[in-house]
Amino acid sequence: MIDRIGDGPVFSVEFFPPKDEQGEAELWRAVRRLEPLDPAFVSVTYGAGGSSRDRTIRTTGRIATDTTLVAMAHLTAVSHSTAELRHVIGSYAAAGISNVLAVRGDPPGDPLGEWTPHPEGLTYADDLVRLVKRSGSFCVGVAAFPYGHPRSADLDVDLQRLLAKIRAGADFAISQLFWEPEGFLRLRDRLAAAGCDVPLLPGIMPLLSAKTLQRGPELSGAPLPDGLAERMAPYADDPRSFRAAGMDLTTELCQKLLGEGVRGLHFYTLNRSLATVELVRRLGFVGS
Repeated sequence: MIDRIGDGPVFSVEFFPPKDEQGEAELWRAVRRLEPLDPAFVSVTYGAGGSSRDRTIRTTGRIATDTTLVAMAHLTAVSHSTAELRHVIGSYAAAGISNVLAVRGDPPGDPLGEWTPHPEGLTYADDLVRLVKRSGSFCVGVAAFPYGHPRSADLDVDLQRLLAKIRAGADFAISQLFWEPEGFLRLRDRLAAAGCDVPLLPGIMPLLSAKTLQRGPELSGAPLPDGLAERMAPYADDPRSFRAAGMDLTTELCQKLLGEGVRGLHFYTLNRSLATVELVRRLGFVGS
């Protein structure tokens, strides 16, 4: 898969496993809508503590076998023994999945809570990367944090954690979401200064609602850019206008990143593809 994100500019997308039949139908509508646009890859998330493990395996496997898309599955160390992790990795391989996003994961129920490893499990994401790499011929991605992981002491410590994952064998990294480019570009510069040239993809969540604006910092740890709340305030009571203004802002962000030489954009779709389709067309990835 790494050859599909090495040249660019390209885009990729992220889905989460459906919870019920309605969610599954919605997911597959999104998948089929995006398939003709040929994203570099599509990823499927993995619930806290492996709560959606079986659905992740099933959904990612179906994408790999029933579509033309390149599939990537998520894997987290939360609440899993090393033996269980080997089983999941083997299940991915059996389903024809050779691309894995390896993340340590957040504590169930409280993303900012104290993280406790499984007594027979792994402690850090670089341990998980090594396990996946030892288990077969996998392309492995990892998470990156433009403003540092919430539990990192500072940005220097956070950079060392990212470099440890890359030294363990990670082939590329995907950042948490953000709505201004400077933090991401500074992280890219810090990686380059450390002699690291693996692809770093920015995580983009289209700004479509006031709820998204509120939840973004909670999910990512990235602060709201100066002036963003004020810019969006006039549309707070008008969902249609809010979406239009949010799409303009997201487009501007993507254009700034591409103008700075970023070669790939990773879109968090929330299993709804219309905004992603609109963005990639605005950005000229595909014809209108």
